[in-house]
Amino acid sequence: MKEEISLREKFYGCIIGDYIGSAMGAAVENWPYEKIEEQFGTLFSLLSYEHYYNGWVREPGTTEDGVERQKLMVTAIMEKNDRVTAEDVRKIWIRDIKPGAAGGISEPFEGILLRMAKSNIPANHLGFYCDYSGLVSFSRSCQPIALINAGDVENTIRDIFEVGQLYQLTNSRGLKWATVTGTAIASATRPSATVDSVIGAVYNYCDQEAVKEIDHVMKKTVACKDFRELRAAFDHLYSGDGSPYRFSYANEIVTKAICIFRLVKGNLRDAITASVNMGRDTDCTAAVTGGIAGALTGAGSVPPEIIAQVDYATSINPYTNVKRTLREEADGLYNAFTTRLQRYKDYASSMLDV
Repeated sequence: MKEEISLREKFYGCIIGDYIGSAMGAAVENWPYEKIEEQFGTLFSLLSYEHYYNGWVREPGTTEDGVERQKLMVTAIMEKNDRVTAEDVRKIWIRDIKPGAAGGISEPFEGILLRMAKSNIPANHLGFYCDYSGLVSFSRSCQPIALINAGDVENTIRDIFEVGQLYQLTNSRGLKWATVTGTAIASATRPSATVDSVIGAVYNYCDQEAVKEIDHVMKKTVACKDFRELRAAFDHLYSGDGSPYRFSYANEIVTKAICIFRLVKGNLRDAITASVNMGRDTDCTAAVTGGIAGALTGAGSVPPEIIAQVDYATSINPYTNVKRTLREEADGLYNAFTTRLQRYKDYASSMLDV
């Protein structure tokens, strides 16, 4: 009989998959898969790497800009013990983002957003000033929004369109694709969730143009037996040549994540491995796929030493805005969720007693 995974461990699995996928994939970000294959065979280890040409060689296990976005959302959720708005997260930006974080651990354009956030511009207008409305920026960062709404797909979608306006236009392609990530994670936290039920929720709740693309690619790749066959099949479907951030558009990353999730049957370690060895935007792909798989199956397939190394890298990171451990991140979200749930239980009880 299959052992049931507790909700707390589903939260932990989501954070583990997301953050470890980010750290492992960042070292080979934007590499063609042929180069990864030639250098590593199958990569499943944490490596040092450098981003932004600032001379900082990152400790193996160091996460990247998408995780920094998430950490600030996690803080807002933990302090509110509830769902959050764009204004809630903006307050945390202003208070907690370190000088030098933009261009150090985060994308340089996030420094521009922070400067605007300190003005009187409404928080949900900031996304008007982002040049790249179709990027994966929020699709790979909305995991905390899904977890505070665990099991509740409709409110997950509402909150992604609300908080996501910090980065992208309302109803932009980027936010529509973010609802796929959020829907998959929120539905994966349900006690009875399966790979099929998670994918079914995406088909039932998400933007139909996004669903058409996912369905098209899933049909094209259904015969793939492993990630090597899958990545070769993707070569004929996505290129992005000539575009800024050409490997990082949400439709490609999220579609790949759903296909990988199906291929590995929700196993977290296999999800990270396939994503990291896929080539192109490996860190974002691994973060999205890992978050979905971890929310379904927990963190048990990931070696403890990998988890410990990510925690260590966070502890010595000079640029990160938050130095919580992976367990502290996950439990902070879980405790906020249970507090919120108890508040609604108390309210329902008091009203039914009238």
